[in-house]
Amino acid sequence: MSGQRLSSLELLARLVGFNTISSESNLDLIDFIAEYLAGWGVASVRIPDETGRKAALFATIGLADRGGVVLSGHTDVVPVEGQPWSSDPFRLTVRDGRAYGRGAVDMKGFCALVLAAVPDFVAAGLKTPIHLFFSYDEEVSCLGVVDGIRRFGHDLPLPVAVIVGEPTGLEVADAHKSIAMYTTTVSGASAHSSNPGLGASAVHGAVLIAAELDRLSLEYEARGDESGRFDPPFSTIHVGHINGGVARNILASEASVLWEVRGLPDLPPNEIPARLEAFVGEHILPRFRRTFSGYRVETVMDGLVPALAPSTDPLARTLMLKLAGRNRTVTVAYGTEAGHFANAGIPTVVCGPGSIDRAHKADEYITLEELAAGEACLRQLASDLSRSALRAD
Repeated sequence: MSGQRLSSLELLARLVGFNTISSESNLDLIDFIAEYLAGWGVASVRIPDETGRKAALFATIGLADRGGVVLSGHTDVVPVEGQPWSSDPFRLTVRDGRAYGRGAVDMKGFCALVLAAVPDFVAAGLKTPIHLFFSYDEEVSCLGVVDGIRRFGHDLPLPVAVIVGEPTGLEVADAHKSIAMYTTTVSGASAHSSNPGLGASAVHGAVLIAAELDRLSLEYEARGDESGRFDPPFSTIHVGHINGGVARNILASEASVLWEVRGLPDLPPNEIPARLEAFVGEHILPRFRRTFSGYRVETVMDGLVPALAPSTDPLARTLMLKLAGRNRTVTVAYGTEAGHFANAGIPTVVCGPGSIDRAHKADEYITLEELAAGEACLRQLASDLSRSALRAD
């Protein structure tokens, strides 16, 4: 694929053609991107996961002795099973000014735009480099960027700004909530329900825990959001699944509660789990240990997507507002990988073409007009970075 220029639509068709549902390997897609970049003389670094079945890819265009602007996109997509697609989700279909396919908007569209711009980036004579970062597992954990970020400032350049290209309609988002996922497991003792004093029901404990989480959710709703930027304007607590028990007339020996917190950026990550632990210690354990001393409640964090808070360094924000032709920033309701970059001290914003409202659905699409608008932004980025060096404050 030596120096073969492909349009963003052609590249999107190639990318959509790879089944990179998060449960599957993304290595074929990564191989394609690495080969494409090499055709334009751009070397890349693979960052594999611990299984070797997936990898992120990092590349630099321009001067390698300094940090530049990262364009970051994830390569994984959500499943299609059970969705009424009107065309093959893994074959791009263009009709009525729209390009349909799984990942078309979330977010292979952005990845295709970045790759299509590579020849222009290479020819631009960049005074500030452009880094490309293609990750994995964003849809399940947002951890596919973490190993690469750990290498910044060591064997990979430390960037001065990051643009995460999730679909925002090219609005510039500088804040989103965190997502913390938990499993609370309750271990009790089974007995015949006619004499509950001979055991201790794990299901009863789980129900009380779910009720306490609901009570806390109302409390955090009442606290609200002082910034006035988020919708809904408060941290949320949600119980998504309760499981336990084997029969109506048997006290359950095991039960589990799956729950999540979507927190405002100023919510400490351990605050709500700590409050639940205090409730369990005061109200659950004393009650159920009266009949079974081994009654246990354990809460484990299954995953954390860090919040994104507006950076005190305006570099990324100012850059992207100019490129997108916007005069203010926004928040987004969904989580992204941006919080990991921000936690590493790098000014980060979220900005990409298309609407998140079309993501994860049957007949997901991005419009040709949205692709064209994204192309214009990247052309302007190349022009700006070729005229003067962009530096961190």
